[in-house]
Formats: sequence, structure tokens, C-alpha cells
Amino acid sequence: MKTMDQKPPSSWPDVSHVPESYVHPLEKRPGKLFFDTCKTIPVVDLEGYYDQTHVVQDVLKATKEFGFFQLGLAFWNKICTKVINHGVSKKLMDDTMAVFKEFHAMRPEDKASECSKDPNRSCKFYTSSENFSKEEFHYWRDALTHPCHSLEEYMQFWPRKPIRYREVVKEYAVELKKLGEKILNLICEGLGLDTGYFSGGHSGDPVLLVNHYPPCPDPSLTLGLAKHRDPSLITILFQEQNGLQVCKGDEWILVEPVPHAFVINVGYVLQIISNGELKGAEHRAVTNSSVPRTSAAFFIYPSKDDLIEPAKALTNADNPPLYGSMQFKEFQRNYLSYAANAEKVQKFISSI
Repeated sequence: MKTMDQKPPSSWPDVSHVPESYVHPLEKRPGKLFFDTCKTIPVVDLEGYYDQTHVVQDVLKATKEFGFFQLGLAFWNKICTKVINHGVSKKLMDDTMAVFKEFHAMRPEDKASECSKDPNRSCKFYTSSENFSKEEFHYWRDALTHPCHSLEEYMQFWPRKPIRYREVVKEYAVELKKLGEKILNLICEGLGLDTGYFSGGHSGDPVLLVNHYPPCPDPSLTLGLAKHRDPSLITILFQEQNGLQVCKGDEWILVEPVPHAFVINVGYVLQIISNGELKGAEHRAVTNSSVPRTSAAFFIYPSKDDLIEPAKALTNADNPPLYGSMQFKEFQRNYLSYAANAEKVQKFISSI
């Protein structure tokens, strides 16, 4: 029989303390949980009040400085009104988040059952991480993940419950794939690559990851997700509550949610292809003691057999390749084995 700390945290009755297996070493604990909200990542207007050149410059500046930026439907700051256009409707975003919350509100055994139909385990529900049995300590989260391309191949393995899941998430996946293509084409232009450079195999396997972080009795002792960089080209995150933090220098910055916004971050694959011109920032997820938090990450991954290496247009005798070549499936296998150790992943990336 499973002990309490082997079950998803969301299933624990009347949690009054953090189990020992979830208590992180002092040097890995969250530390300060309150931040200066004036320090945050940039908000970029994808269409803007100005020409395309300025949009490209905004995207490149944000990714170079932070590795992150936000795209919203509308944003108000103290200086002026900014209309931020990402093209995904507010209704679709609300419906999608609602269905994700409905899924995570189900009983753990029902969630596991709904994600057990794929013989290849591409659609799965788990707690903490995919390496639960090998972890030194666990993370305060439950997770649902599944591929989003091709829909014809994978939708049959997606959850049937909640009833609307497949219908709503299908539409959401289609819209986010379009948004990803738009962002990547802006990055192409900024880097001096041909438009469409990242299409095809470089962005052929988008995957959805829906994280759920239940309230935690002592958020200072544990984490929802460890410090890491994503193994993606880019990641498009939808969050409604605070919990995401980005490391800039030696400081953790709170990524305060903008209503109906997406957070965009650079992954290791884009770092390699851009030959280090763009670098993903380290980030993590912290917990809170009062409300559950659900977030949805749409990872734009290359196809398994796609070769990832610095773009030849970005390298020459004066700017030699910083990385070698590797099929994405080999890169991903190594990343997963080191996923909870950001230092080991960085060392591996540098050795490619």
C-alpha cells in the first residue's frame, strides 16, 4: 500500500505539515517569497502601435535580457494603455483553464485511468516528476502531459473526462501552434534567418504540460518545480496566479500574471540553434499556503529525429559554433536524466 507521500499531494486529507520526502535541503529552498513587483519581465505588443521592425526589436531585446516576455490581450500600466495582441480569444483561454482545473479536481485514480490508454505512455498523469522513484526529494505538484501533434494520432489517448476536454484542448492546441509559428518567425527575422527556418522538423512535436500545485502548509520548505531551463525551442505558458519565478543574475524575479497573457520563454534548443545569441533564463515554481495554482505549458519541441545544431547562417570563422550536433531524441534523453539538476544539464549542453 502506498504511503501518503507516494500519492499525489492533491489527494492528501487535511495536510498540516510537509512530509519529510518533500522537504528540500536548505540551499535549494525557495528563500524569499515576497518580491518587488516593479521588477518584472517585459510585456511585448505582438502587433503593436508601430511597425513590424519595432515588434521584432522588442521580442529580441526581451529574450536577450530576460529569456522571457509576456503577451496579453490588454495591459494597463501607470504610464499608458497598451493593447497587447496574441490572437487567442479570452473565451478559449477561460474554457481551457476551466477544463484543466476540472481534470485536476478529479480523484487521482480517475486521472491516472484517463491517462493510461496510450501504450507508449505519451499521455500520462504523475506526481512530482517523471523520475519520482529516483528523486532525492519530491516536488509539490501533480502533472498531466500529452503530445499535441498530430492531433489525429494522439487525441485518441487524451482524457475523455472532463467531457469537454478533447474539444476545448484541441482548439487551444491549434491556436497555440499558430501563435508559436508567429513568434518564431519574428525571432527568425531578428536573428537574420530565413522566415520559416523553425518550421517543419524544428517545431514538429508540440507537447502540453498542465501543472497543478495544491496549497502547501509551509511553502518555505519545498518547491513546485526545481530551478531549470526548458528543453524546448520556445515555451508558451498560461498562468493565472503567482508562482513562476525567473532568475536574473543572482536574483529571483516574480513573473506576475497579466490577465489573459501568455509567458514566452526561450528553451535550450533555441539557445543551441541561435549559437548562444539567445539564452533561456532559469526559472522555477514556488507554492503557496492558501490557493491551488494551475498552469499550462505548451512546449514547442523538434521532431524526435530532427538534428539540432547552430544555424550555419549564424556561424563563421569569427563566430564559430559553440555547440555540436545531436538528434533531438538523444538530447531529450540526456536532459530528462539530469532534469532536476540545472548545473548538470548546462554542463551537458556545453559538451555537445
